[in-house]
Formats: sequence, structure tokens, C-alpha cells
Amino acid sequence: MEVMATALPGVLLIRPRVFGDERGFFLETFSAERYRQVAGIEQPFVQDNHSRSRRGVLRGLHFQRTRPQGKLVGVARGSVFDVAVDIDPASPTCGHHVGVELSDANHLQLWIPPGYAHGFCVLSEVADFVYKCTDYYRPDDESGLAWNCPRLGIPWPIDAPLLSAKDQGYPGLDQLLGRSR
Repeated sequence: MEVMATALPGVLLIRPRVFGDERGFFLETFSAERYRQVAGIEQPFVQDNHSRSRRGVLRGLHFQRTRPQGKLVGVARGSVFDVAVDIDPASPTCGHHVGVELSDANHLQLWIPPGYAHGFCVLSEVADFVYKCTDYYRPDDESGLAWNCPRLGIPWPIDAPLLSAKDQGYPGLDQLLGRSR
């Protein structure tokens, strides 16, 4: 397993070991002991999620206000452009993001610690997005950040994403943080 630091504090890109031959492949997607020892991920995971979306769907940028979730994310089928955004106003990297392609071909995972906004857009015909969470999803605690906020400068690889009504209504970073520009 290879663990690579990103430009955001605590956000890690993880390349699991893949054992493959002409029959297919095997990889361990999570082991509490290994991920603790090698990646320093110590929080317990309490919920696993599986999302299927079609090409052009963009989900995010989501977070929970008072009960933030850490997420270990990956793709079981297809390809997505995955993004984590620092939304901590006290952080020197507030408003910065990390974006990476996750796919069933590269087997990469992204560890996003609690306190970041998260989203992804689907690049393949269909994508099965799987992730482990360190806290339970609470609809009454959910919030979000505008996917196309100019302050973030995220280079989304799609021009006209398919968005939920909820994702269309989230504020930009300055509005979210109560700042005027």
C-alpha cells in the first residue's frame, strides 16, 4: 500500500496493493490495522455507502455542520473526478481543493478527514462510488458548498453537470463563511 500526501492537511491519496493475473485481480480495500499503521487513519468507520450515477452527474460539495464525517472513498466501477475542499476558516488552506481521478482501473482511494467538503462528478457511462464514513449521515446536519464557486477554482472536467435541486442551491465560500468580498 502506498500513501501519498496531498496539498491539503490530512487528505491522503492511497494506492492499495493489487494482485492480478489473466483471471482478474484482488485487492484489500480496507484493513483497520494496516490503514492505521501505514496511513495514520485511526477513526473508526461506522457506515459504508454505495452510490451509482451516470455520466455527467455531479454530487456535492457536501459536508455535515456539527458532526463532520471522515470519508475513505473509491470507485468500484467506472471513473469519477473526486474533490475535497478545505472549509475551515482558521486553516491556511481554507478554500483550497484537491481533485483526483478515481477509477476501477487505477484503484486509487482518497482519505478525506472530518471537516472537508466533498464531491465528485462521473466521467464514465456509469460509476459505482463506494465510501466508508467515520460518523453517521444525519440529514438535518447536512450542508454544502456551491460546486462552481469561482473562489474555489475547481477545474471540473464537465461543463453542464446534472445536479440535484439541493446541490444547485448551495452558497459560495464567502457566503458559507459569512464573509463579504
